[in-house]
Amino acid sequence: MKKISFSNLKFQIYKGFTLLEMLVVIGIVAILIGMGTVSYSTTQRKARDAKRKSDLKTIQNSLEQYYSVCAYQYPLNYGFLTTGSLLCDTQTILSSAPKDPLGQPYQCVGTCNASGYTICSPQVNGTSRLETQNCTSGNECCITNQQ
Repeated sequence: MKKISFSNLKFQIYKGFTLLEMLVVIGIVAILIGMGTVSYSTTQRKARDAKRKSDLKTIQNSLEQYYSVCAYQYPLNYGFLTTGSLLCDTQTILSSAPKDPLGQPYQCVGTCNASGYTICSPQVNGTSRLETQNCTSGNECCITNQQ
């Protein structure tokens, strides 16, 4: 039997990462980026829906103030939704009408005259008025007169 001496053997130690280790790390980073992107876009859609609801409430409050200031009637013309301001005689009720977060004006749906109104957010995907929830009942997508 031959005796093997390990003192003559030289082991090379490589510094760095193997290709397999690098691919695993790149894969994990890609998965985390994908999850973050999906979460971020969902958060953006929810924020736009919250802004729509807030804008509609602002418009409703302004129209109810108009009703109480201007002889208990709503405006005859709802063009302020696209042009900007809501005036009663010389008093400014709403200096600039808010626009949908995607840039479109809010829409007067159905009857909008001195006795009442129904105003909704514009459709976003051709069918829904909110991006994160279905509002077929219309209670969160539209506002109506309180009087």
